[in-house]
Amino acid sequence: MTFEEARALFPVLESVAYLNAGTFGPLARPVAEALEAGVERDLEHGRTGKTGFEETLARREELRSAFATLVGAAPEAVALTTSTTDGCGIVLRGLGLTADDEIVTTTDEHFGLLGPVSASPARVVVVPPDPDRIAAAVTSRTRLIATSRVLWTTGAMLPLRELREQCGVPVLADGAQSVGAVPDDVGGIDYLTISGQKWLCGPDSTGALVVRDVDSLAIVSPGYFSQRSHDPDGSFEPHPGARRFDSGWWSNGTVRAMLAALALRPDWWAERSAAAAATCRRLLAPLVDVVEAEPSSTLVSFRVEDDEASTVVEGLGERGVDVREIPGRGLVRVSCGWWTTDDDLERLAAGVDNVPGT
Repeated sequence: MTFEEARALFPVLESVAYLNAGTFGPLARPVAEALEAGVERDLEHGRTGKTGFEETLARREELRSAFATLVGAAPEAVALTTSTTDGCGIVLRGLGLTADDEIVTTTDEHFGLLGPVSASPARVVVVPPDPDRIAAAVTSRTRLIATSRVLWTTGAMLPLRELREQCGVPVLADGAQSVGAVPDDVGGIDYLTISGQKWLCGPDSTGALVVRDVDSLAIVSPGYFSQRSHDPDGSFEPHPGARRFDSGWWSNGTVRAMLAALALRPDWWAERSAAAAATCRRLLAPLVDVVEAEPSSTLVSFRVEDDEASTVVEGLGERGVDVREIPGRGLVRVSCGWWTTDDDLERLAAGVDNVPGT
């Protein structure tokens, strides 16, 4: 599949410089068609019945394998969730933390991770997102390092595998801005969350959680998929593998659509995304204060006055350029995907050069 053929799958790209996959990726026509096909199937044949139920279950296992392949995991290590936040919550609740425990996290995490972290009874230690500062914060009480592979604020990448080896403490990696954006795998990481609707361009309320050792987590919110059999008092035998942490039912259309999104990703996606991000930095550098992020990812942020970020985003939106602000940081963030063209980035640069606040 050529770049032109792949890009043509996304109707929104005909009119919008879509630079906001870090929030929601663009929807491709095959993904929308898969959603519609699932709804039509349910409409015509009903949402019950042995055939339809078994079909959806089989597609769930196909999807579990597809997520596993994406990050170099075994299918039995993958749980299907509804979001990164959902996955983080499964880990934080399942660890059995107490007030005597500590979690090390950073100043640059999304609330999707920070919310479950703060809801735990453990003491939360917050440090700047610097590998040396993170390692220095680890003590004998530390039960978890909870941070991101790619920071949602600046796009900087953290060496989580190396931190795991250095500190000997389990790592929960928020993969919302890494999986699908940069080459990523679960090797050496205890827990990795995946967002389906961002860089993977899947439907809403989709995601996954990769768990290296399922016995490291208790099942604290069991659902139907958690058990392979149960007794009248509710005691149950859990499914082997991470399926025990599946957080709920996905509709037939949602499963189909997520599979379609994963299937349409071209082999050259990583190289194209990296090249687009490099072009973005080059075009913006003479115009605004671009945040230096090393090593860099496909997120590019630039600084404006704190009260001007929303104005800049709105002004760019009026010019057909979709980006977002990072609240309270005075940052505007650009997401460069494999579908991004030089023309998209030139539209961004032209807009930045003309909108108030930059």
